[in-house]
Amino acid sequence: MAASIRRRSSRACAAIGMAWLLGAGIPVLAVQAQELPPPAYQLAAQQAGVPSPVLYAVALQESGAKLRDRLIPWPWTLNVAGNSERYATRAEACAGLRRALARAPASRIDAGLGQVNLGYQAHRYAVPCELLDPYRNLAIAADILREQHLPGEDWLLAIGRYHRPAGGEAAARYRRSVHRHLTRVLGPVGSLPFVNTTP
Repeated sequence: MAASIRRRSSRACAAIGMAWLLGAGIPVLAVQAQELPPPAYQLAAQQAGVPSPVLYAVALQESGAKLRDRLIPWPWTLNVAGNSERYATRAEACAGLRRALARAPASRIDAGLGQVNLGYQAHRYAVPCELLDPYRNLAIAADILREQHLPGEDWLLAIGRYHRPAGGEAAARYRRSVHRHLTRVLGPVGSLPFVNTTP
């Protein structure tokens, strides 16, 4: 009997949570997700017109760090000329970003949750450390994903172009990597419109 009450209570909490998300205007997947993207990802994705699992899977690939045996996107991650650097705070990451700009061209530096490139995306920010604001970085990453997506096209193709706009084998490898994260988020049988289940 206690187990039955717990199951009903759990379902009621899930229903209340779902109603809250729907009331907030956040699209919720009709399939049972294995891992629901955090609210910041849902909001940035909704504002850009991108599926939130796609944005979250890209962030897992770009800035994922192991924390307590779980991979999570880390907001204060830099990639400087192919070398990953992670910082404990935004202030430390900003100082690291300034040092990186003194030794490497902006086009060789990526920053934040979505690893936005400082050189190629310079038109999207006023000062480099702005990319270390998780909300701003997610908004930019979501905009880039939307810009890379063609209507009716599989989102995996846009994901590949997010990493490498010219396409090719580098984009295909990236698609396969992000697809593994997307499967983690959606679950083994989950799907989104225009997302092929095979990379």
